[in-house]
Amino acid sequence: MVGTPGRGVFTLSLDFELAWGSRDLTDNIEPLLRLARVTRAEVFEPLLAALEGRGMRATWATVGHLFLASARREAGRLHPNVVPPQHRWKPDWFEGIPEGDESTAPEFYARSLVKRLLASHQEVGSHGFSHPIYGDAGCSEAAARSDLAASVAAAAELGVTLRSFVFPRNVHGHLGLLREAGFTCWRPLEPAPYRRAGVPGSVVRAAHLIDVARATCPEVVVPVIGAHGLVEYPASASILPLEGVRRLIPMRQRVERCRRGLDRAAAEGKCFHLYSHPINLASHPGEMLAAFGSVLDHAARLRDAGRIEVLSMGDAAERLLATSPIMTPAEAASSAPS
Repeated sequence: MVGTPGRGVFTLSLDFELAWGSRDLTDNIEPLLRLARVTRAEVFEPLLAALEGRGMRATWATVGHLFLASARREAGRLHPNVVPPQHRWKPDWFEGIPEGDESTAPEFYARSLVKRLLASHQEVGSHGFSHPIYGDAGCSEAAARSDLAASVAAAAELGVTLRSFVFPRNVHGHLGLLREAGFTCWRPLEPAPYRRAGVPGSVVRAAHLIDVARATCPEVVVPVIGAHGLVEYPASASILPLEGVRRLIPMRQRVERCRRGLDRAAAEGKCFHLYSHPINLASHPGEMLAAFGSVLDHAARLRDAGRIEVLSMGDAAERLLATSPIMTPAEAASSAPS
């Protein structure tokens, strides 16, 4: 167990990707580049300061390319040592990625920001080197293996040993390769009842919006040691951005839902694992950062009252691996306190 009866755990994981996260889904990349620049200028430092000011350590699952000081094309190819995925919607995976560095392409390179995270003693995890979709048929074992190797190598240049992995788009695959590459844990999706195989994506999205609009208490979770000896630390909830129809949901409902999750984790001795993407805050940074601050304040009150601990993904996994025998997820779930 990571938590204990009467004392839960709060974990925040952040998918730090700048323009890498959805650049393959649009023909007009300029709005995405603008959001990446706003993330650098108006979101990154205030979000990190909010954690530092409350003495909290989060997991920043960072795209490996952001670790790089620079990159140049060789014989017309960027990163010829990386086997690219062959996703049907983007067969030339590195097309449109500029060579250069932070000064010329700050949306794709961010070594100074990674160094800032390390100086702050945040956990820096991995979100893949180039954000391929590991669970898609177009991501072969060779592509996944080389992407992981590039991530590990880029992190090692800054003295970082990667432990925590968040799959791009939360589509998991090639789990055994994570273990080979030295990772100890990964983040499955929230265990909501509507997130089941065969449920249409439109139904999942609608049900999620209803949950957020009603401030339904999210699931609290128990990390388990699963396949390949990897700790599976599921998410509990995310904070939706203020875009599209999601703009209609009052921010107070997002915050209240997270507060309820934190209270439940404290009461049941389980974990509330919140996640987000820094770039999702960039369209309305003032409102989104204020909401995060309210959630972190509630977590800090519970921590100061001795009712929760704040742990990164890697720290929670390390504790579990040190105290628990390897069990299947089903065995672990049956042994967890109700």
